[in-house]
Amino acid sequence: MRPLSAPPRGPDGKRLKSDAPRTPRLGGATSTSYQAKQPVGAGGTKAGQATGAGKAARAGKSASGPAKKGPVKGQAKAGGGYGLQPGQRYVRRSSRRRDPAPSRLAFRLQRLWLTPLVRSVTRIGVPTFVVVLGLGVYFGDAGRRADMLQVYEDLKTQIQNRPEFMVNSMQVEGTSPEVERAVRTMLPTGLPVSSFNIDLEKYRDTILRLDAVADARVMVRSGGVLEVVVTEREPVILWRTTTGLEMLDKSGHRVATLIDRQTRADLPLIAGRGAQDAVPEALALLKAAGPILPRTRGLIRVGERRWDIALEGDQRIQLPAQHPVAAVERLLAMDTAEDVLSRDFTRIDLRNQDRPTIRLSGQALDTYNETVQHY
Repeated sequence: MRPLSAPPRGPDGKRLKSDAPRTPRLGGATSTSYQAKQPVGAGGTKAGQATGAGKAARAGKSASGPAKKGPVKGQAKAGGGYGLQPGQRYVRRSSRRRDPAPSRLAFRLQRLWLTPLVRSVTRIGVPTFVVVLGLGVYFGDAGRRADMLQVYEDLKTQIQNRPEFMVNSMQVEGTSPEVERAVRTMLPTGLPVSSFNIDLEKYRDTILRLDAVADARVMVRSGGVLEVVVTEREPVILWRTTTGLEMLDKSGHRVATLIDRQTRADLPLIAGRGAQDAVPEALALLKAAGPILPRTRGLIRVGERRWDIALEGDQRIQLPAQHPVAAVERLLAMDTAEDVLSRDFTRIDLRNQDRPTIRLSGQALDTYNETVQHY
């Protein structure tokens, strides 16, 4: 380390004054430049003389080689002990070194940056906030929002109306002509139409509202074909009401209205209030009464709790509310043994299984009384 030297002095021994402000240095040190005073004469101004002297000094320095540190021997008296020429400056260097340790503020900022929260906020939160703020400012204008919505709707319409998404025809399978016409009529839009404009699930629910339809499957096949596969209800019985005849399926659901009984003469007939709710039981009774079906006109629901079998000739078989099928089977057994059903009767009461009762007609009763009196 080079020791500090005294400030330079002129040829007359006086201390040279600095022509530059004191500049702070790193580590708290300052540097000061000094310049010898030159009289103003015929040679020009101070600046010109100083410039000429500086050029001469630099030329002499380059010619004599690199300058040595410290004052030059033999020039101490002329340059104040430092070998300075007119126009040269002396810079005093500080011997203090910069402290490598960070300041207290820098240390705290570094520690704060190492926390996960600050890093996350800086890397994610701040950019997100800036983007959201920009979008909010941009879409805060009603005109921009309307333009954006219009662009979206136009793009959506262009995509939906492409040829590969268009439905051009409709195919209905598994139905009668009447039901097919009803299914085609229920299509909410005309053809051709984009498949995006057809709500298949809603259209299926609309088809299922038809009484004659048990199930339906709706799909859009390749080639722009809307396919509807319908499963119709199968009528198994007729229900006579005050307004006409209704065809019912095996669950009692209405299928359609029948205008002429002879059109479906193959179907059995039921009547009475609440008969449609007991169709499964009626079918079971008709199956058990197979031997007498040719004489059977139908079943009549009584009091919404039991059945009567109506036979030809205004004859009735009154069945119990509980276990009516077993009562029919017992009656058939009695007919096999005693030929009960071949007699002239008006009612056979089986409501009491321990005491079946038969009511004869008036003519049969007179014949029976004569026979008893004769014997």
